Amino acid sequence: MAALGKIRSRGTFLIIIIGLGLFGFIAGDMFRSCETTGHMRSTKVGEILGEKIGIEDYQNYLNEFVECTKISSPNADEDQIRNVAWNNFVQNKIIENEASKLGLTVTNDEVKNAMMQGTNQVLMEVANVTGMVNQQTGRFDINMYQEFLNNYKTNRNASPQAAEYYDKVYKYLAFKVKQLREQLLSQKYQVLLSSSLLSNPAEAQFLFDAEKTEKDIELAFFDYKAINDKEVTVAESDLKSKYNEKKEMFRIPEEIRSIKYILVKKEASAADRANLQSALAKCADQLREGASPEKVVREGKSNVAYLGVPVTKKAFTSDIANKIDSMAVGSVAGPIESKFDNTYNVIKVISKSMLPDSIQYRTISVAGKNADETRTKADSVFNAIKAGGDFEAIAKKYGQTGEKSWLTTSQYERASNMTKDNQTVFNEINTLGTNDVKVIPLAQGSIILQVTDRRAMVQKYDVALVKRDITFSDETSHAISDKFKQFVAGHHTLEAMEKDAAKAGYEVLEAKNVLTSQGQVQGIGNSRDALKWVFEAKKGDVSEVMTVGANRDEILVMALTDINPKGYMSMDNADVKEYLQQEVLRDKKAEQIIAKIKDVKSIADAKKIKELNAKIDSINQINFASPTFVAVAQSQEPALSGAVAATAKGQFSARPVKGNAGVYVFKVNDERKLDGKFDVKEYENKVIQNTNQSLSRMLYQELMLNADIKDNRYLFF
Repeated sequence: MAALGKIRSRGTFLIIIIGLGLFGFIAGDMFRSCETTGHMRSTKVGEILGEKIGIEDYQNYLNEFVECTKISSPNADEDQIRNVAWNNFVQNKIIENEASKLGLTVTNDEVKNAMMQGTNQVLMEVANVTGMVNQQTGRFDINMYQEFLNNYKTNRNASPQAAEYYDKVYKYLAFKVKQLREQLLSQKYQVLLSSSLLSNPAEAQFLFDAEKTEKDIELAFFDYKAINDKEVTVAESDLKSKYNEKKEMFRIPEEIRSIKYILVKKEASAADRANLQSALAKCADQLREGASPEKVVREGKSNVAYLGVPVTKKAFTSDIANKIDSMAVGSVAGPIESKFDNTYNVIKVISKSMLPDSIQYRTISVAGKNADETRTKADSVFNAIKAGGDFEAIAKKYGQTGEKSWLTTSQYERASNMTKDNQTVFNEINTLGTNDVKVIPLAQGSIILQVTDRRAMVQKYDVALVKRDITFSDETSHAISDKFKQFVAGHHTLEAMEKDAAKAGYEVLEAKNVLTSQGQVQGIGNSRDALKWVFEAKKGDVSEVMTVGANRDEILVMALTDINPKGYMSMDNADVKEYLQQEVLRDKKAEQIIAKIKDVKSIADAKKIKELNAKIDSINQINFASPTFVAVAQSQEPALSGAVAATAKGQFSARPVKGNAGVYVFKVNDERKLDGKFDVKEYENKVIQNTNQSLSRMLYQELMLNADIKDNRYLFF
């Protein structure tokens, strides 16, 4: 009882202690919950239609996309590839969502049928990259594709180099088949959309008449510039009214930020250039003296490897390709500066020969416990084949198919390196005659090679090329950076930088539409860190000096000048206001000009209004189906096409036409009907096609806006 009394006497104290304990427990759970939520947010690269996109899933897609794109376009800019990858990813998600609502799918049979036809754009790219081309039709060849898959495991096990090559092609093909499926789904959606559009005979007749009726006119053009801007009063209410009229033009699907910046490119000094030229001159001397091309290219630190096999001009940049044509075999040129890619080059043409671009071949690999056993087995196989043995039957005895495969020059001529074994095999494939058989000893075993067909003879070259970037030394880099950092340190605000930049040899640039979806600050390579700063900074902030550029060869400082949230851009935005100002000025000038020419009834009358300085022109073959280009105004004028169509031959325009560049009056001098038979179905379909083009564009824009896309890639890449 005494103990109970003590507890009661300290009730308030205990309640506080227990309460604090409970709070700690709850707070701990809340903290862990917030931590988990924060972690989830930190791993989300974006959001589309409410679906959060995890960084791991998107990274896998991006890696596939980049790797496959680089196979077909090895020189493509990686930042641009990343943006294309995101746009494709978003578009596919949106189309999949819409297709799902409509019950649209793409079956395996539909994919197979498309591959059998071989005309799809995706498949034509595959054919071009892999050489899987039907020689008769020029289309993608599904049989060659199946042959590759059937022989994939066997061929990749031939050597580590073969495994790398075949795995790369296998992944490329798998990704392209996925792209094909996505494209087929998109096409189905587009077909469904177009099939929902209807036309009628009246619309068809109208379009036919518009295309087949031509008119010749004489016009008078009154330029808006004839009226001084100072003679026009633009009130705030005018701007607001025009803003409301054009408001949808200012709708933005994501936040836009604006910056001003100074970008300094690090470039080689005169001393840097002289040192590089001296090093390449030594390479040229070595090649003239007959040194190993492979050794000279490697020790010369060339950007491109020496393959040691004949290749076409497509393997080289255009500056080198043009040069080797005029060089004699055995000659050496260089050092030569190339403005094309900012390099110095030394070139030696080792050989030129006419060789097939496409070669069909088959092989049998043999290996023994030692070199003698390998040689004995290879000779046995060779002799059996030369004696008329069935190549495929013999191959099967060695666990191989012996099936024929096609090799095109494009499959190897852009390789980053080439092993001695590969050099040997490719050189033999290029030079063996049709049905010739040869034993080729390799580092591990031997192969019996037979060439079964040779097609498309082309000029090929064996060229040793030492290509070196003209770049800056560490000393030059430090000097440029130190000078720029000193300038920035002495100018803490944008205003101060703008005032003194020109005197210091710098230029202040502006980027008004910086978006996270661009993945970079547009026009600046490797600027993802800069983009992060832009979207974390406050208006008026100035960044530290950052290293950017495709080769990390530029330095940058930025100031954030404006923030436009997602939605509608404000009328106070400088660009919006300038656009509205020009639109209102044009409207008011048109009103003044129309008032001044209200009594004009002929071209002669138009000439009499000296203050407006009318320009006279004649235009022939105007029709309603296309906008009229007015040479004297240097402007496309769709409104003029409509007005001319509504005016009969011999008549003067009923009222002045307000155009893009000025106001027009005109007289129709001639009218004629073009040959052509009216087919109501043909022209109904044309009406639908014309409508579908604009409708598809508007629909996709609307779908993008409604998808509520959040792009956080700049936080990760």
